[in-house]
Amino acid sequence: MRKGAEFAIKPCGLGARDTLRLEMCYPLNGSDLAPDTTPIEAGLSIFVDMQKPDFIGREALIRQKKEGVKRRLVPFKMTGVSPPPRSHYAVYKGEQKIAETTSGSLSPTLKIGIGMAYIPTEFARINEQIEIEIRGKRFPAVIEKKPLHRAGTASA
Repeated sequence: MRKGAEFAIKPCGLGARDTLRLEMCYPLNGSDLAPDTTPIEAGLSIFVDMQKPDFIGREALIRQKKEGVKRRLVPFKMTGVSPPPRSHYAVYKGEQKIAETTSGSLSPTLKIGIGMAYIPTEFARINEQIEIEIRGKRFPAVIEKKPLHRAGTASA
């Protein structure tokens, strides 16, 4: 803290780190990444060297690249006033429950609720309208492009 005093740095905790990583759409192990997800579903295939001759899961990833995936990790933004989304909230498309959120929070930068969820591929499109069930009530949201926060996009 002393070394950063000239830059007016302030301490922050895990909540702040979690909000920042969500605004950038960085997945968190244990929340957005789990043993039953693949790098392709999570949008992280750039970090996998498919030219490597052998590694655990290589054949499954080759199959997914060839056949496509059934779901994708996508970011969403609430489109109106709502309580903040959290993990494990139901995601709806019309009357159909299609997914569950993996992460969610109120973005102090964007001044709206944001989150991520593994959405079936047929709905995992930018600008797709969805609903997040929060405390027994559904609130509108939209699937967005990554990252949610870009330089110069902060709300006033």
